[in-house]
Amino acid sequence: MAKEQTMTVQQAIDYINDHTWSQWRLGLERTRELLARLGDPQKKLKFVHVAGSNGKGSTCAMLERILREAGYRTGFFPSPYIEDFRERIQVCGEYITEEALCEITNTVRAQADAMEDHPSQFELITAIGMVYFAREQCDMVILEVGLGGEFDATNVIDAPEAAVITHIGLEHTEYLGNTLTEIARTKSGIIKSGSDVVLYENEQEVMDVVTEICRERGCPLHIARFGAIEPLEASLAGQTFRYRGAVYSLPLLGEYQLHNAATVLAVVEVLRKRGFAVPEGAVAAGFANVRWPARFEVLSTDPLFILDGGHNPQCAEALAESLAKYVPEKVVFLMGVLADKDYGKILDLITPFAEEFVCVTPDSPRALPAQKLAELLTGRGFTATVCGGIEEGVRVSLQKAQDARDSQEAKARPVVAFGSLYMAGAIRTAFRRQRTVPCLQK
Repeated sequence: MAKEQTMTVQQAIDYINDHTWSQWRLGLERTRELLARLGDPQKKLKFVHVAGSNGKGSTCAMLERILREAGYRTGFFPSPYIEDFRERIQVCGEYITEEALCEITNTVRAQADAMEDHPSQFELITAIGMVYFAREQCDMVILEVGLGGEFDATNVIDAPEAAVITHIGLEHTEYLGNTLTEIARTKSGIIKSGSDVVLYENEQEVMDVVTEICRERGCPLHIARFGAIEPLEASLAGQTFRYRGAVYSLPLLGEYQLHNAATVLAVVEVLRKRGFAVPEGAVAAGFANVRWPARFEVLSTDPLFILDGGHNPQCAEALAESLAKYVPEKVVFLMGVLADKDYGKILDLITPFAEEFVCVTPDSPRALPAQKLAELLTGRGFTATVCGGIEEGVRVSLQKAQDARDSQEAKARPVVAFGSLYMAGAIRTAFRRQRTVPCLQK
């Protein structure tokens, strides 16, 4: 038998990306067929399955770190990635190896290319992840939904230990529905008989939908009540809070992260009831040691440079709350958005904190051109500089921060990079190349 031809990492990534997300459509048939051809690796695994509009990634990151601190071999399937494609498939905090990515993609390709209806990009990544997690004998996989819930490729799994629904807002209405009720119903598609369900304390119409579906499917419902969280201290270095007598330290910033933490604590209680040993020390260590990039992430303190990958009005509202709490000065926004987002509402929320803008185009076919964004901002009375790329955008925004220091102001003006996760990785990379400054987080 001829030896199977190997791939390079770039060839593996290029193959996956050849089948872009635009091929997404309703239904799980392709994913089920592909995984069946691969021996159904997902049936060998246990999962916590997480859906929602905002906070999925942070919630998953906290929970993964807590379970890792408790001694479990964890799989983590976040999306999208920030800097390295391999971020999307992790075991115990380590990215999938280059060798494994190449080998498994080669195996998946042989099966996918033999299918009459070829799987999409996300379906391919999901299959690769399942094969890797099973091979690595993960005790628990923290599985983040890509889009929606009911028809997302990740929903091919059997009943998870916990189905988690984070904050829900209006998003992807062309796919998920035009009301919170419709979107909540789609995302609640991850709820299966045999699972416990943990729900972030949402709008009442969302709560009603999830409660109804849990009743229909016989699933115990646990609501993360934010009133149980008592904030203690907060600064740009992190925050502390008390929950049922225990005090925790969390490096992730923003009040919304305390809400996500309440959700995580509810999941921990569910897992304990289901027989998983999660000591209190592991919970404290997990919160203290969690890292999650591009979510109100402080890249430097002089000048203050904050990176936030928020991309919709709910994220903009959270950013506005954090700026009001942590940053008293007007800021330079380094900004790019996707054209299919409600960028008018986003601007309504953040412009009260702006001195001026530096506009870039995110690396996405769905991006709003920087020139169009600048025109909208100048129409609102702001100075908006258009840059040809992320590297130039970072350089120009840093220069504007320095210009404030060189003028009558005592210190550099803060910079906040915001608007899309599709540009977050490039911003982090460009920033490291251009600045060496004291950092609060690595």
